[in-house]
Amino acid sequence: MAGDAAPKSYVSYADYVALERESTTKHEWLDGVIYDMSGGTIEHSGLKAAVVTALSLELRGKRCRVFDSDLKIKVLATGLATYPDASVVCGSAELDPENDHAITNPKVIVEVLSDSSEAYDRGQKFAHYRRIPSLMEYVLVSQAERRIEVFRRNAAGKWELAEEALAGQTAQLTSIECALSVDEVYADPLSAA
Repeated sequence: MAGDAAPKSYVSYADYVALERESTTKHEWLDGVIYDMSGGTIEHSGLKAAVVTALSLELRGKRCRVFDSDLKIKVLATGLATYPDASVVCGSAELDPENDHAITNPKVIVEVLSDSSEAYDRGQKFAHYRRIPSLMEYVLVSQAERRIEVFRRNAAGKWELAEEALAGQTAQLTSIECALSVDEVYADPLSAA
């Protein structure tokens, strides 16, 4: 898991939901274990904000809405409850029957990779996300280099790396008819002369 686990005693999902509503930090829940999701670098926060802004501008006038990492996603098939860096829902949001602060039907999920989370985001977490029936694209934004990867569910229901955009290129998110410019996502106004 990306965060550190709390003590390994079992916590029911209902107790987790109650704890989250009172907590000042975010936690991921899986199989009765709570993981701390707090903390992040300035680069991580900046990339996350840039992606949310770019998607929000691209989706104006469409029946889709971008959410930042304050919105929890619940994977009903596996039980994972987590906060992706960004997500997109088209149409009406479907709420988790056990927690009206979590949705179950994202169309796109975005994760900004860090050294501590990359293996988890590419592996175990993606395995959970693939079980979300509504999910069509999974976007990974690198902190190590200017690179955006788009994994897409194909017509046969299989996942494949469909886009890898580098500096000067644009990543296409076909499920929501949007484009993410690598240069715009990675533009850093604080480093401009």
